[in-house]
Amino acid sequence: VQLQASGGGLVQAGGSLRLSCAASGRAFSLNVMGWFRQAPGKEREFVAAISLAAGVKNYADSVKGRFTIYRDNAKNTIYLQMNSLNPEDTAVYFCAANLGGRPTSIANGYDLWGEGTLVTVSS
Repeated sequence: VQLQASGGGLVQAGGSLRLSCAASGRAFSLNVMGWFRQAPGKEREFVAAISLAAGVKNYADSVKGRFTIYRDNAKNTIYLQMNSLNPEDTAVYFCAANLGGRPTSIANGYDLWGEGTLVTVSS
């Protein structure tokens, strides 16, 4: 299975972006997909995750109320709608997936990782 993230770009503070992550290959084997991000000089941190069957969602406190994760199982794709962006959201956003388990916030809980997409929020 391969994960392909897209949708990053430059946006002004207060603006919105939507990220996409498409799974190809044996996508039916995936159980959970999610997003992590890594800002310059910082550790990778959890953003949001969703279980593909039940739609159970998990969000980092820093994005609750601003970001929404949702899925389109027919397209093997998840999305991250990001609203009210601020400069602290600037980071490379990575898509991740696991083959079992819950929509955990722990990076080690994910088996597959895609290439990142850069989100830059200007003040």
